[in-house]
Amino acid sequence: MSEKKPLKKLFHERINSEVSRRSFLKKSSLAGLTALVGSKIVFANSLPKNYTPLALLEEAAAFPIKGKHDDLVILNDRPWNIETPAHLLDDKVTPASKMFVRNNGLPPENIDPNSWKLKIGGESVKAAKEFSIKELKAKFKTYSYQLTLECGGNGRAEFNPPAKGNQWTTGAVSCAKWTGVRLRDVLNDVGIKDDAVYIGYYGADTHLSGDPGKNTISRGVPMAKALEDEALIAWAMNDEDIPLQNGFPLRLVFGGWPASTSGKWLNEIVVRNKVHDGAKMNGTAYRVPCETVAPGEKVPDEKMCIIESMPVKSLITYPKSGGILKLGQKLSLRGHAWAGDLNVKSLEVSIDFGASWKTAKIESPVNRLAWQHWNIELDFPERGYYEVWAKATNSNGKSQSMIVPGWNPKGYLNNACHRIAIKVN
Repeated sequence: MSEKKPLKKLFHERINSEVSRRSFLKKSSLAGLTALVGSKIVFANSLPKNYTPLALLEEAAAFPIKGKHDDLVILNDRPWNIETPAHLLDDKVTPASKMFVRNNGLPPENIDPNSWKLKIGGESVKAAKEFSIKELKAKFKTYSYQLTLECGGNGRAEFNPPAKGNQWTTGAVSCAKWTGVRLRDVLNDVGIKDDAVYIGYYGADTHLSGDPGKNTISRGVPMAKALEDEALIAWAMNDEDIPLQNGFPLRLVFGGWPASTSGKWLNEIVVRNKVHDGAKMNGTAYRVPCETVAPGEKVPDEKMCIIESMPVKSLITYPKSGGILKLGQKLSLRGHAWAGDLNVKSLEVSIDFGASWKTAKIESPVNRLAWQHWNIELDFPERGYYEVWAKATNSNGKSQSMIVPGWNPKGYLNNACHRIAIKVN
């Protein structure tokens, strides 16, 4: 019996294979692409230059992990990085079993929530304090919000040239119900000095090296974001304990900003008189070029800007890509859309590679920073292969990119239109 390959080796082989396959597909003629798809590509004359039909790129891998759906896709196991296929995000409120995992270190072990402590300190508080979870619940009013969390690298797999990091496709996003106390109320209780400009967090996870002196990640947000109504110190998700891989027993939640700002296994918050300088706050981590750069260009650290509000984006959650219809059969399509700190004003759908668009019905968010649900019924004019594209526009009038937006060294903020493949027989 042959020896099983290590997970990381399999992952790198998959990436190398994917790069080779994309190179081959880019050189294929329309006739060749049609043969590979197995059907006439309707609206082929609208195919963008060098575009590879979705049906030729899709693949999935299953893995088992406690508390998570069997069909989630593992990108890395040290630390755990796990994404959710788009069709599994169909729930209006993301259940724990379908919530993506983005970890930087190893979760703490043998957690006792009854003895857990949260320290509030830093140079810009009047007097440092410490709270147990029981004290937080007793002293401050409890709030619940549905909040959209998305990894800043969601969609990284589509960038070319490839960007280093976990090769997320579309599934590093969620919108669960979070319950806790407002960060603002806790900070006001401690006392904030006039020179406060930023908060930073520290968690109890362990660095991959095992060195207790190293922090895995310690990011934060400006005071304006920290003092929003929806900025929570949370102990519950969907009215239950937060799953271990998602931050049990306590975490920060900042909807609409990169999920890396929402620190897990939270045991310390510092109020700073400068931009927080913790682990993964400097260099190129969670930063994009301040100005547009050419694909593959190296950018000095000082010309990289911190990611704040996430871009407008949408997801088709029903049906699953690869659906087959009979000619004359209508397709009921639905999904979600979100826009960082803003709302989504409209959602449009195309079946002809963006040559024309139809407007979907979109709902208002249940609260600020929650994603919005949309739906539409579509007709297809003839038999053949189609792609359905979804494009959201935010309340400031900015829309998603048609395919892939401007390249950046770390592959952040890809808000290209989500698309599914459909065949009509």
